[in-house]
Amino acid sequence: MPHSTVNLAIEAVRYYLTNGKTLPSPENLSSDFEEKAAVFVSIKENKKLRGCIGSITPKTSNLGNEIILNAVKAATKDPRFPPISKLELPNLTFSVDVLTPLEAIMDLSHNPKDFGLVIRQGKNSGLLLPDLEGVNTAKKQFEICKKKADIKTSVNIEMFRFQVKRYF
Repeated sequence: MPHSTVNLAIEAVRYYLTNGKTLPSPENLSSDFEEKAAVFVSIKENKKLRGCIGSITPKTSNLGNEIILNAVKAATKDPRFPPISKLELPNLTFSVDVLTPLEAIMDLSHNPKDFGLVIRQGKNSGLLLPDLEGVNTAKKQFEICKKKADIKTSVNIEMFRFQVKRYF
């Protein structure tokens, strides 16, 4: 594969920080990048989160463009962190999670190591990726999602699980 998912994410951030605009969709991407899929890009510095942005459903025409979009947003638009500078790039590690379509669930019987969780109540929603350090139960995953979504009650909550293919 001429571009790996992680290399594309790094290239997109480097290009944006250098040129102030989004990386054009590379022409030599393999057919694997032509499918539509939701993606999360996580950026860490010394194993600590430095930025993470993604989409629950695809926002662009293909996986390559989805990675480019979310890599730049993770580096520059995560409200929890200041934007990443070009000088930081050599010290950062990137991962890309490609999500499966959401599957509605009625209870919390899934394994949070294997499945991520999305909860919705009205317009509020929260998402947690699978296999996160310190998240060992579906109930803990649910509570974190509830807090992220600013949901105060457990009434009328829709729940969905998904899996990811994680690339480092």
